[in-house]
Amino acid sequence: MTDMIADHEVRLASRTPLHLWIVGVLSLLWNSIGCVDYTMSRLHNAAYLANMPAEQLAYFDSFPAWAIALWAFGVWGALAGSVLLLLRKRWAVTAFAISLAGLVLMTVYQLGLSNAPAMMHTASNYGFTALLWLIAIALLLYARRQAANGVLR
Repeated sequence: MTDMIADHEVRLASRTPLHLWIVGVLSLLWNSIGCVDYTMSRLHNAAYLANMPAEQLAYFDSFPAWAIALWAFGVWGALAGSVLLLLRKRWAVTAFAISLAGLVLMTVYQLGLSNAPAMMHTASNYGFTALLWLIAIALLLYARRQAANGVLR
C-alpha cells in the first residue's frame, strides 16, 4: 500500500504545473518578438525598417561587433530560456541569466558608452527598456524558483 502511495506522489510531483505552461508560452511569444526584431534589423529588411528614421538606422548600424553579440545573447538567450522552460530543463535558468547579462551590458552600452541620437533618449524608450529588464528579471527568478521546486530537471 505504501508503495502505491509513494508511486502516486511521484506521478503527482512530476506533473507540470499549469502556471509553467502559461509562463512558458507567454515568454516564448514575447521573446520571439525580440528575435524577429534582431533578425529583421541585422538583415536590413526594408519593409520592417521602413518606418524607422534614417538617424536611428545609422545608429543601429554603427554598433560594434561586441555590442551586436550582446544583443544576440539577450534575445536568443531569452528564446532558449523559454523553450527550455517548456521542456522543463534546468538549463532554462542559465539561458535566462545569459539573456539578462546581454540585456544589462547592452543597456550600459546604449545609455552610457554609445553616442545615441537624441530621439533614443525619450521617456517611452526608457520605459520600454525598464519593461525589458522587469520581464528578464522575472523570467530568471521564475526559472530559478521552478528549478528549486524540482519542476525543472
